[in-house]
Amino acid sequence: MSTQLPASQWLKNQHDNMLKLLEEIVNIDSNSYDKQGVSRVFRCLEVFFNHHGLVTKSHCLKDVEVAITVEVEPKSKISGSVLLMGHCDTVFPLGEAARRPFKIQDNRAYGPGVADMKAGIVMNAFILVAIAQSKEPFPEVAGLFTCDEEIGSPLSKEIIARVARDKQFVFNSEPGRPNGNVVTGRKGGVFIEMDIQGKAAHSGANFADGISAISELAHKVIELDKLTDIDAGVTVNVGLVSGGMSVNTSAPSSKASIDLRIRDLEQRESMVNKIRCICNKSFISGALAKMDVIGEFQPFIPTLQSKKLFELYQSTLADMGYTTGEEFSGGCADSGVTSNIGAITLCATGPVGGKFHTVEEYCEIDTIVPRAQGLIGTIQNLGNQDW
Repeated sequence: MSTQLPASQWLKNQHDNMLKLLEEIVNIDSNSYDKQGVSRVFRCLEVFFNHHGLVTKSHCLKDVEVAITVEVEPKSKISGSVLLMGHCDTVFPLGEAARRPFKIQDNRAYGPGVADMKAGIVMNAFILVAIAQSKEPFPEVAGLFTCDEEIGSPLSKEIIARVARDKQFVFNSEPGRPNGNVVTGRKGGVFIEMDIQGKAAHSGANFADGISAISELAHKVIELDKLTDIDAGVTVNVGLVSGGMSVNTSAPSSKASIDLRIRDLEQRESMVNKIRCICNKSFISGALAKMDVIGEFQPFIPTLQSKKLFELYQSTLADMGYTTGEEFSGGCADSGVTSNIGAITLCATGPVGGKFHTVEEYCEIDTIVPRAQGLIGTIQNLGNQDW
């Protein structure tokens, strides 16, 4: 693909405008649980699209705005249908944007969620506009912007599946890896809460009458840790624990939050059953426990078609003078949803960044335009392949 083609050339001239929109949405707090904040990001995107003649559609569930979509009908169409996808929520709390507003230093942009994944959101938005106003042939393209990926997409998962079901290709613009790679496979994740009930008793006067839920939890944590099998790609992490009433009382209750990572759905079933067995076993007589799956990501499992899509993306960037590789990620993403319903999926096509979920998170601003050009070129070349 020549970067001199009209749509690509238009993107090349939008670098400053991309940074302007990126600054605007990075400076909006949009934690996954802050639905008003996420909706403010939606409104910024809505204004941007309306300015360029595109209409957005809002999708609500239980009175919560969970996503917006944009449909683009190219003036000259080729076969295929494409979804550009990304999430507008971040992991950072309310007030973080004021404490650490958007800034650029040494060709890197900083700020809460700047790479994961507000830069990808901006890139997708500009690609959609470039296609809408171009007279070049493109497949039908839609954009999907969601509200809660960082907590497992409990609300938006349904709309992701619905929108992606009739799309042949999905590009999820999570951040490109620090080395420039894209992601062609991801682990799935299951998030579990375990609640344990013991019996309160005075730890001095009536120690023998007590059943410590904390001690029961300690036994369970040791057994849960034994389930990790690095070689098999399975990890079990007890990330949060709480419990007890006072220092001089045997703990009447305790709680653990568990993160399970797996490579495929077969491992998922096996490991959840093993965790359930540990939950149901009483290591201390009289202690009881129950567990609930509170969130889940499906694994993004590579296929021959997704491999071919990566190779097309890679060759398109190579024609522009850029190199990219592929890698498997232990992190989860919404690409697991789309790949499991049969859409040919490629992930981490967003601008390059690093140190996600930390105060040092950054985006390489000189990669925003090339990654946008590489992706729009890949979309343009989809019709030249035998899928």
